[in-house]
Amino acid sequence: MPDKVLDHMASGVFFALLGAALALPQVPQHTPTALREIRILRQDQDINPDGSYQWLYETENGISAQEQGVQKAIGNDYGTAAQGSFQYTSPEGIPIALSYVADENGFQPQGAHLPTPPPIPPQILRALEWIAAHPEPQLKSEQRFR
Repeated sequence: MPDKVLDHMASGVFFALLGAALALPQVPQHTPTALREIRILRQDQDINPDGSYQWLYETENGISAQEQGVQKAIGNDYGTAAQGSFQYTSPEGIPIALSYVADENGFQPQGAHLPTPPPIPPQILRALEWIAAHPEPQLKSEQRFR
């Protein structure tokens, strides 16, 4: 009987310690950077009455970003066309640099780290060219509903 009590107590102590260990806060791998202050080395911004602007910043840990933008007529409306870039080092130590344009054609990023689509196989490319050069004739029934 005493062995059973000791086993039960040992199990209780084990699970209490396990619970305490699991309750500890989980710390990210990049703790040193996350816990220290990062100074801003340079920061500029300029906003003009015509809607154009530019801003930039650089930090002591190697992060930098900049952007310029202008108001642009798009049909009867106005929108903002911008171009910019940013750089930083990934947690794995890989330098990341991205430049972009954002306008009426959407956000268009460029960077060596971004995935690119595979090339179109020559057979598919020839088929697409043939389809474009030989459109299907429209039937009379299709023409009157358009």
